[in-house]
Amino acid sequence: MLAEDLKTLLATTYAFALKAQNFHWNVEGPDFAQLHEFFGNIYSEVNGNAIDQIAEYIRTLDEYAPGSFERFSELSQLQGQLKIPRARLMIEELARDNGTIKEVLRRCFDTATQERAEGIANFIAERMDAHDKHGWMLKSFLKDQRA
Repeated sequence: MLAEDLKTLLATTYAFALKAQNFHWNVEGPDFAQLHEFFGNIYSEVNGNAIDQIAEYIRTLDEYAPGSFERFSELSQLQGQLKIPRARLMIEELARDNGTIKEVLRRCFDTATQERAEGIANFIAERMDAHDKHGWMLKSFLKDQRA
């Protein structure tokens, strides 16, 4: 069960990183420089700290990690983006997708805890923290007024 949850997490995380990279490449508007860097930071963080590690945890469970766009498309909980939305819509979409990843992470954490896979649970907890930070930053871009 944990390996299957991790496969879903891998595909969903990969889709999130790819979308952030797409937005990094294609963002336009008055906040271009700031958003270009911001989206770049997100995909770099996810690529550097999550994707390979998730795949390796799948292998430690004696399963094969998915490794094709076709398989990722079947497993991912995120929809791809075929258009180039306006900058604000990019941020809104990544914020929603970040929430979806947090749900997948929660399922993985619960399963890892139940299966007494403490190392994987610790890794997942760190990823939850990282996505909490991504969520805070994305929400901050969307805020129009101070509370």
